[in-house]
Order: sequence, then structure tokens, then C-alpha cells
Amino acid sequence: MTKKIIFILLLNITFCQKILIPMDTKQSDHLKAYGIAFWTLKLKNNVNWLLNYRGGSFLLDGSDKIINEIVLRGVYFERINTSQLGAIYATIDENNMDIILLEKSPKIAVYSPPDKQPWDDAVTLALTYSEIDYDVVFDEEVLTGQLNDYDWLHLHHEDFTGQYGKFYKNYRNSSWYKKMENDFKSTASRFGFNSVPELKKNVAQKIKKFIVNGGFMFAMCSATDSFDIALAASSVDIAESVYDGDGVDPAYAMKLDFSNGIAFENYQLYPSPLIYEFSTIDFPSSHRPITKSAEADYFSLFEFSAKWDPVPTMLTQCHVNTINGFMGQTTGFNRKYLKKHITILGDDGQDLVKYIHGTVGKGTFTFLGGHDPEDYKHMVGDPPTELSLHPNSPGYRLILNNVLFPAARKKDKKT
Repeated sequence: MTKKIIFILLLNITFCQKILIPMDTKQSDHLKAYGIAFWTLKLKNNVNWLLNYRGGSFLLDGSDKIINEIVLRGVYFERINTSQLGAIYATIDENNMDIILLEKSPKIAVYSPPDKQPWDDAVTLALTYSEIDYDVVFDEEVLTGQLNDYDWLHLHHEDFTGQYGKFYKNYRNSSWYKKMENDFKSTASRFGFNSVPELKKNVAQKIKKFIVNGGFMFAMCSATDSFDIALAASSVDIAESVYDGDGVDPAYAMKLDFSNGIAFENYQLYPSPLIYEFSTIDFPSSHRPITKSAEADYFSLFEFSAKWDPVPTMLTQCHVNTINGFMGQTTGFNRKYLKKHITILGDDGQDLVKYIHGTVGKGTFTFLGGHDPEDYKHMVGDPPTELSLHPNSPGYRLILNNVLFPAARKKDKKT
């Protein structure tokens, strides 16, 4: 950015007070700050996302309406005069920072069962706490083409292989498990599928098409690897008889088509309903976990070039570089099973990859391992995390980076 361009930018905002929502350690509520950015976009006002500047701060117009809303939600902000704004632009120009224009309020959908499950969902919690609007969709909406109405889709803790989350061993006699079986079988029958695995794998194909056509998809925990496995197994039976009435294809391992998947390859499956695990993708394995205390478990975010790699830079904006780990049915991803085109956003420096991003057709996907960033061993039946107790959560910030990602357009510095 040249001094001439900085002068033009300053001239354009001379008559418009600006405010800065810093996202460094001074911020009182990082999560609600994302909600302010989203709310401002809904008002048809643009927001500048200052990548790598004070933790990925937001710069926006300081109207009375916006300031009142910021105060109401308890978000810290600073009024910026022309001199301070010039210094901000100069700092961004001289360092690994950039300005990304947010100009569209993305329409958000969460793929989730309509009935309450005995576990919560971190993304839904984050959206609700941050006051970001979203709609709930499930199999019927996906199969009838309603994903076309949305820009961004999150996959709730869900199993796309049709194996009911691999909960058979411990929960098959539970009322919620039996209801899930009946509901899924009813949907499969209504749409002409012979089994729940066929239904779920078809849903996965529809979601992949949504991405290919330009959609943005985000998933956590078992929705990550089960989605990819469902794509690779679209033409082969990998479900035991307790799920679909017949056995696994004896040659299933040879028939998996990894080219249909979007993130992983060359992994091995665990078809047994008595093993609480889908495949060797998960690391550490859920049924053979590596003993590690919460205090010793963490992962680090990669640093990218803001000016040359804005997408991964947006997705890794945070006020800290090292983030506490958290477990899940799929805690993380074994590095050796990642496809070559995958961008690693965060890992533990060894075999565990926690956070990845990739492109499929015109769209993108991002996977984050683990179930709840603020509950190390979140178990089935545990109460939802109260985010008012964790307003500065680094892990939840990663989720909300993804929500704003579809709103972004690279700022044209030549105008």
C-alpha cells in the first residue's frame, strides 16, 4: 500500500467516524465481537477485517446505532481518529498483515437432527451465544435441494456412513438410540432407500455437490471423517448387519474409492459395531487413546502470509498461537492419511493434525477435530458448555472465523 493510496483512503473516511474492535487480549468478549461483525453486515454495512492486526481486529463505521449495539453486547471497542487510522494502515502495509473487505451477510445452515440429541454441538453453541442467525436443515432438506438457499453449511456431530454414530455397543438399548434408528429408517423408506447407510451416503453426495457448486462447508468431530468415508464408500457396503440387515462386503477394502473423498486417503476402516471408531483417520484413536493429560494437550496454529494467502490467514485469526487440545469421537487427523492438496492450519508438531482446509470445485471445506474446545472430554449426556464463562475462547474463535469467511472479498488496493 503506497502513501498515495493511504491518503485516498483517509480522505474517503474523513467525514465518517471509524471504530476499531480489537481482537487481541484487550477484547472483553471475542465471541460476541464476531456477532457484531455479522450484525453490521446484516445492516448492509461493510466491515474491514484487519488480518493479523491485534489478533484479527474489525474496523467499521462508528454510527450511533452500531456503537449502542456494541455497548449492549459487552464488546470492547476503540474510537479511531484520522491520525490513528493512518498509523493502522501503515502498520498493516509494513508487516505480515492485510485488509479483507467483508460485504455480505452469509446465509447459514446447520445440518442437525430436528430432535434433541444427548450431546450438544460447539458450532450451534457459538452461533447462539454470538447472536448469529442460522437455520437447521437435515436429510429431507438436503435431498430436496434446499442447500441451494445457503452459503455456509455446518455438519453437526453426525455419522454419514449410516452406522448410527458407532454407538451400538454402549447405547443400542437407550431410548434416544432406538428413536434415532426409527426416525432414520422412516426417512430412508420415505425417499426410496433400502437402508439408512444408503440414505446417509446419498446425503453426503448431495453435500459434496453443494461444495463443488461454490458452497462453504465446516465440520467437527465425527462429521469430518465419516463424511469422507461415506464418499469413498458410495458404491460398497461397509455397514454390518445390525445397521442394514446384511453383512459388510468382504472385498470392501479393495472397493473403497478414495478419489471420491475430499480430504483423506489410504486409511483402514473399523466395520465392527463393537468398536467406537470409524477408521484409522482419527488420531489418537478413540478405542485405543494415547494417555495425555489436558494440561499437556495442545496444538499450534500455522502462520500464513496475509497478503498472499488470505484464506488460511482468515481461518487462523486468533489472539493466541497455541490452543488447548480437546477430545472427541474424532479428536484429530492422522497426518499420513491426508490428501496432498490439504492445507494444514494447526497441528501438534507430530502426527496429530487438528485443523485443515481444502478446495473442492468452486467451494471449500474446513475440518476441526474434537467435540468442544472448552470441555476436554465432553461425554454423551454431559450438559452444554456455558459460553458466557468462556467469552475469549481461542478454540471457539476458530469456529467463528469460518462463519465470517464466506462474507469476505479481497480488498482491491488499486482503487
